[in-house]
Amino acid sequence: MTKLLITFLLLVVALFPGAAVRSSSPEANMPGVAELQKMKARFAPVEITVDISKLPAGEKGALIKMVKAAYIMDALFLRQAWAGNEDLLLQLLKNKSALGQARLHYFLINKGPWSALDSNKSFIPGVPDKPEGANFYPSDATKQEVEDWLKSLPDSERNRAAGFFTTLRRPESGGKGFVAVPYSLEYQGELELAAGLLREAASLTAQPSLKAYLSSRAQAFSSNDYYDSDVAWMELNATIEPTIGPYEVYADEWFNAKAAFEGFITIRDEAETAKLEKLSSELQDVEDHLPVDSAYRNPKLGGLAPIRVVNEILAAGDANHGVQTAAFNLPNDDRIVKEKGAKRVMLKNVQEAKFRLVLMPLSRIALSAADQKRVSFDAFFSHIMMHELMHGLGPHEIHIGGRTSTVRQELKEIYSTIEEAKADISGLFALRYLVDKGVIDKNLEQTMYDTFLASAFRSIRFGLTEAHARGIAIQINYLLDYGAFIAKPDGTFAVNHSKVKEGVAALTTEIVTLEGQGNHEKAKELIGRLSVVRPEIQRVLDRLKNIPIDIEPRFATAERLLAE
Repeated sequence: MTKLLITFLLLVVALFPGAAVRSSSPEANMPGVAELQKMKARFAPVEITVDISKLPAGEKGALIKMVKAAYIMDALFLRQAWAGNEDLLLQLLKNKSALGQARLHYFLINKGPWSALDSNKSFIPGVPDKPEGANFYPSDATKQEVEDWLKSLPDSERNRAAGFFTTLRRPESGGKGFVAVPYSLEYQGELELAAGLLREAASLTAQPSLKAYLSSRAQAFSSNDYYDSDVAWMELNATIEPTIGPYEVYADEWFNAKAAFEGFITIRDEAETAKLEKLSSELQDVEDHLPVDSAYRNPKLGGLAPIRVVNEILAAGDANHGVQTAAFNLPNDDRIVKEKGAKRVMLKNVQEAKFRLVLMPLSRIALSAADQKRVSFDAFFSHIMMHELMHGLGPHEIHIGGRTSTVRQELKEIYSTIEEAKADISGLFALRYLVDKGVIDKNLEQTMYDTFLASAFRSIRFGLTEAHARGIAIQINYLLDYGAFIAKPDGTFAVNHSKVKEGVAALTTEIVTLEGQGNHEKAKELIGRLSVVRPEIQRVLDRLKNIPIDIEPRFATAERLLAE
């Protein structure tokens, strides 16, 4: 928890106050100071630093403006997650007791009063259950009501109302149905402030592609049309790599349709990026060899598909709550994915912190002695990289019963779980394919499955209310049933190297085919059957209670920049 974050949150809340929404749940059964301290201890504090000493003065000035704009995304995300968050934050800040400060600290970790690691249970009295539709829809609306209203609209209106960048609100007249409000109007004040900072940053940088992205993203905040700025982001080729705006849809648990605001401000790692960029030329070959019917493969991937390895200066908004993002694959606009591919960004310094503070200590408890020796950062980094690459491969636009649709539209609320499972397991398949082909060092074959198994225990600890954890549970249980993973009598787990390659390919086939068919019913059945924590897994999780689940970053370089 930093004073800098609170300062920015208070500034935006004061300038653009949101609605106050409170309920009357009792104080009883809420965690006290000691319990909150234990809950907080699941996030290992770590300073996130980056060497920016070689940046010219103009670029450094632009960087400061970008950091300020990204902090505004924190306040925006608070409002998007729940209409009562801003009011609650102000109340917590007034409470100087030990309990009040403990609640404030954990609130800032979660960006709200619900603990993501505890099935989204509230840890603060006076708040409702976590709204599955977040604050993208009216608090008195039901999912069925929204679905029925959307179905009643003409296609053009439905596409806009159901799109990434609108909220649904009740008509001011009090009539039935809803009104689709563009983000540019719903969050006008905050976005105008952020746009001004991005324009100032654009005026300071001497890097043409960075200037183009910053300028077009500032325009998008006003126009609510993000297409051109997403293309500019895909084409960004600069020492500073910002990602700022509405992107991921995890917060919308009704439809996975509404994008939440986030910000990543990073510095490109030139040496590591050069190593990975050669893999872009291999993506079509990986696509062509996915173990599925050719109808579910893309005969021609989008052309850009850049890969960036960066070091994080700041993560904000949807990018900085609960479990920290280690890599991301954007944009989510299916038009751009089809035309251009998707860009994969690897946050190396964040991954290193997770590996050192979480994965290595965990592996010494969860894995057999032999498997522990085969856990490596290179394998951890490589799989996260392939996970992000595989989001862009496989089915996206699909055809069902004579109509054109997308996997996202067909799988609806379970899309994120299935897509994360697909990216994980097909990423492991792709690594092995590239090792066999000779593109990746064969030594990785000796470490990647054991490292994946350890990382699976890391991810399932996020809790089965989280899409990545649900996807991991599917994979662990499938591979256990296949005999590719083994639960040993001593309570540890091991890889069966004689069956794991075959098991990974089989699950890749099942999940990618399911997506290609847009089969919501089968996907839901798969989740219901395998996205569970079995007793043998729970016994390992019980022994991991003293190991942090993730990191709590303090963005030391960003703080120093703004203090200068």
